[in-house]
Amino acid sequence: MVLSSTFLESDSSIRSTFGSRYAITSLPRFKISENSIPKEAAYQIIKDELMLDGNPRLNLASFVTTWMEPECDKLIMDSINKNYVDMDEYPVTTELQNRCVNIIANMFNAPLEEGETAVGVGTVGSSEAIMLAGLAFKRNWQNKMKALGKPHDKPNIVTGANVQVCWEKFARYFEVELKEVKLRDGYYVMDPEKAAEMVDENTICVAAILGSTLNGEFEDVKLLNDLLVKKNAETGWDTPIHVDAASGGFIAPFLYPELEWDFRLPLVKSINVSGHKYGLVYAGIGWVIWRNKADLPEELIFHINYLGADQPTFTLNFSKGSSQVIAQYYQLIRLGFEGYKNIMENCQENAMVLKRGLEKTGKFNIISKDIGVPLVAFSLKNHSLHNEFEVSDMLRRYGWIVPAYTMPPDAQHVTVLRVVIREDFSRTLAERLVTNIEQVLEELDTLPSKVTQKLTTEEDVENGKVVKKTALEVQREITTAWKKLVADKKKTKGVC
Repeated sequence: MVLSSTFLESDSSIRSTFGSRYAITSLPRFKISENSIPKEAAYQIIKDELMLDGNPRLNLASFVTTWMEPECDKLIMDSINKNYVDMDEYPVTTELQNRCVNIIANMFNAPLEEGETAVGVGTVGSSEAIMLAGLAFKRNWQNKMKALGKPHDKPNIVTGANVQVCWEKFARYFEVELKEVKLRDGYYVMDPEKAAEMVDENTICVAAILGSTLNGEFEDVKLLNDLLVKKNAETGWDTPIHVDAASGGFIAPFLYPELEWDFRLPLVKSINVSGHKYGLVYAGIGWVIWRNKADLPEELIFHINYLGADQPTFTLNFSKGSSQVIAQYYQLIRLGFEGYKNIMENCQENAMVLKRGLEKTGKFNIISKDIGVPLVAFSLKNHSLHNEFEVSDMLRRYGWIVPAYTMPPDAQHVTVLRVVIREDFSRTLAERLVTNIEQVLEELDTLPSKVTQKLTTEEDVENGKVVKKTALEVQREITTAWKKLVADKKKTKGVC
């Protein structure tokens, strides 16, 4: 992280008004202090600074869970000192993880025989899950190409340009070419036909997104599967599919049970899902499930025994906390199918309340779809007076964190605002948000038109033509500069 010189030079110490009751000396900001301080002082100093963070409940940019029941909070604290990797010492926690894997695999219609154990693992999130799934695809492809006596040094993966940045990380970190299907105006997910066309002999898999970060839309995994089945038959290849169900994996089974996107489709070999999104667990838990054992190469699994017994492990991390695994199991048995269904239906209904409220203003185009993740993505119909970045920025005055971003190529001219509807976002909050958006638009309407507005230049200053600007006009200059900064970036990825 790069800090401004102004910030670094402002003060090299930390001071706390309430903390002075326990410690009268200030603390160094970037060096460890020489002496200990009372626990009350340490608590108060940190608490004072954290007050300046945003309110997680009002962070509508994030898909990540921000509320759990007190009973689950207690379970988390009871197990926060357990290192999950020590399976011999904490066998019950290991058993709970295995139960979660099997419950989720059955939710995704894994083809398990009676008594067969599902193949999967808990991770710290979908990013790690995708890395693991990608590695499995790469190794399987390499082994196949070696057996055929063909080159195996140029693997590629096909995705839509709407994928989350973790796919770019996988491609760069593990030296796999990322072939992206570009978006187009009005179509903001991967086109299955174009994806199938881009597949070649070196494609390790096609990644489909069940719940795009940009607008919540589910990609058509069934059509993609059918197209690849046909292409595989014509070419003799066996190109598989991975489904990135980070956001939609805990939604589709409850709201759209008839939708075919999972292991019911023969080419779907692995699926990842974020337990800390609509799995309803605090940040720090993801899952990756494989269709069967053959899809996870044994050579990627490590066996260790220096913690007491033979322990197979396939993760990018070693030590990690047990709390989120236990919290996931709590939610699965606490809520059951009925509970998850009720929560997802309620989120969907609240999304519709927000959507209808925005439509009534007559000032927005709705970008999101009715079938998908319960979120509302929308853009202004008229950009002559203000833009989405200004709306986003001014909503912070009311406490709301609503992201504004430009779409990836070839739809980068489209700017979007997005509100993610989580379990703790009520109908009352949805109605209040619409009211605040209307208030923001009214304020912005008082500004001069951007078409005719002339921003101050250095030449104006030299010629003494500077006019006093209102706070809103100053804010406009800031947000205009911010939009240009974002637009100059190579690619935009939505906040998740």
